[in-house]
Amino acid sequence: MTLQRGFVLEAFMAAWLLLLAGRLYHLQIIQYVDLVARGERQQQRTIEIAPTRGTIYDREMQPLAMSLAVDSVFADPSEFPKPEMVADLIGPVLGIEKSDLLAKFKAFKSFCWVKRKVSSEESARLRDLNLKGIYFQKEMKRFYPKGDLAAPVIGYVGLDDNGLGGLEYRFNDSIKGTPGRALIATDARRQSFESSTQEGQRGKNLVLTLDQNIQFIAEKAIAEAAAKWHMAGGTVIVQQPNTGEILAMASYPTFDPNNFGQSTGESRKNRAVSQVYEPGSTFKLVTVAAALEEEITSPKEVIDCQRGSIVLAGHVIHDDHPHGSLTVSQVMAQSSGVGVIKLGLRLGEDRFYRYVKAFGFGDETGIELPAEERGLLRPPSRWSGISLGEMSTGQEVGVTPLQIISACSAIANGGVLMKPRVVREIFEGDRHQPIIAVPGRRVVSARTSELMKEILTEAVEAGTGSTAKLNGFTAAGKTGTAQKIDSSGSYSKTHYIPSFVGFAPVSKPAVTILVVIDSPVGAIYGREVAAPVFRSIAEQTLGYLNVPQDNPSKYLQVASSSPAGSPRQQRGDRVDFQPFRPEPPVAATSPVQPVSFSKPVTSDAGGTLMLDDGPMVVMPDFTGMALRQVAQQCQELGLDLSMRGSGLAFEQSPPPRSQVPAGSKVWVIFGR
Repeated sequence: MTLQRGFVLEAFMAAWLLLLAGRLYHLQIIQYVDLVARGERQQQRTIEIAPTRGTIYDREMQPLAMSLAVDSVFADPSEFPKPEMVADLIGPVLGIEKSDLLAKFKAFKSFCWVKRKVSSEESARLRDLNLKGIYFQKEMKRFYPKGDLAAPVIGYVGLDDNGLGGLEYRFNDSIKGTPGRALIATDARRQSFESSTQEGQRGKNLVLTLDQNIQFIAEKAIAEAAAKWHMAGGTVIVQQPNTGEILAMASYPTFDPNNFGQSTGESRKNRAVSQVYEPGSTFKLVTVAAALEEEITSPKEVIDCQRGSIVLAGHVIHDDHPHGSLTVSQVMAQSSGVGVIKLGLRLGEDRFYRYVKAFGFGDETGIELPAEERGLLRPPSRWSGISLGEMSTGQEVGVTPLQIISACSAIANGGVLMKPRVVREIFEGDRHQPIIAVPGRRVVSARTSELMKEILTEAVEAGTGSTAKLNGFTAAGKTGTAQKIDSSGSYSKTHYIPSFVGFAPVSKPAVTILVVIDSPVGAIYGREVAAPVFRSIAEQTLGYLNVPQDNPSKYLQVASSSPAGSPRQQRGDRVDFQPFRPEPPVAATSPVQPVSFSKPVTSDAGGTLMLDDGPMVVMPDFTGMALRQVAQQCQELGLDLSMRGSGLAFEQSPPPRSQVPAGSKVWVIFGR
């Protein structure tokens, strides 16, 4: 009996050992991979680290968008002795409600993001608390060193470092790069630590056609117009007519991409490509160019403008100002709608429509920017009896500012429509990938281009564009004033879009500039509102680009002498500063003593002196200041700033502590 019990016990033990061995084999061999993976998932967490986005530069390799390493805060709630206490301590530091923090701590037992991409001040204060279960991880945060400069063009990124607007969105796949990963492990005591990090791959860089100095000039001018006319919005584009490259593209209102969450959708809108409006008289250059190309008129042909009234299909169309007989050149100079309508009628619907399409209207330009509109252009089969007349003068057609300036550049460069560009190249390390310019498409002959230059020059010299005359340069262009369509679908009696488009110098155009103002208060005409903005931008831009004057004035402005090594060249009526370059300097002009004032002056607040003939300003010392600091001081003192270069100020005219009348022009050179 005892022996039998021993056999039973041994059999039981053998069976138990066999089952145990089988179970161990199943766990260690069959389920090994799965169990190890499950264990790692319980003890480790992989965090995706956003890569360093590529830098966006202007054409002079000045950074407009870059990425900086900042702290992100995460927590392991299982380590908190008292979650309520932790929430009480870190909530005020990070600006997060206690209830929101406690909800996170409850929902995520071992890992949760507390706040990503915190400021350096928040990080320092949180580190000083030295709380158990609170950890830091470096992430990249997008930074825009120029603030709101060119913001609608450059765009902005979200918390996950994905582009949400502008070029940041359009080139997100190229700029973003490949994410990295950090492995956060937990030991047997539930203590978290970073065990390993896999670096991501940096994104590619963009080089733009924009010039930050010309962009600043354009934005300053449109902002000043907004302050004067209380307008709803505005656009400025500066383009090189021979290449299609955009040197500046400004929209008003604008926003700071460093704090895009505080902006509105309207301020983030790039009006240059997304605003569709009836252009009014700036569109007349298409009609007249088409008529000249078809040789159905000439600049000297006399047209009866019928005292500013014409009847089409039973509808009477009036000019703002009645005219009798005018040459074609005078028709454009005086902006006679009746005269242009007669040229449109000669062309006929099909020919006119063909030229409108050839100039790029009704289609996207293909610029490297998102949200570009194609405009509104109906085919002749859908026109009414007055459509040809209306469209000849820029009504019943919707355009974008970019389409208008591209058409004007075609007139300026000899008759070739160029594809507008805002990106020059994409590069990664030493591997450069220039964006190949698309060859232009001829729309009118060189002869027609030259005739149009003469006509548009007369429009500035003796026509509605006279307020666009430049100091030292010839200019050609056309004003425009269009009624807006109100909510009822009718033309508004109070809201207008004045504009001006032109180029300079006329013989060798260096820039084409478009100014569009939306709903100004107190004036409605392009000659009052837009043309003076064109003049301000053109004079500063041509001086900055060092373009030789072709129409110098007989009056010489006074400027101080240059220190050795800062190139400057005097031409005609002004002193133009050369761009700051690391090259041998051009010889400076002869020293000219600063203007002195014999009348006694008395000090006024804010650096202003009162003189019998008006307020005087004591010039600050701008040395070592950044451009925006200089611009702010000049604005506060009522001085007209013109500048050259980038970096910090190192030369100015008039010199520091000199006394000048309020409103005087100030030249400042910046360098690195």
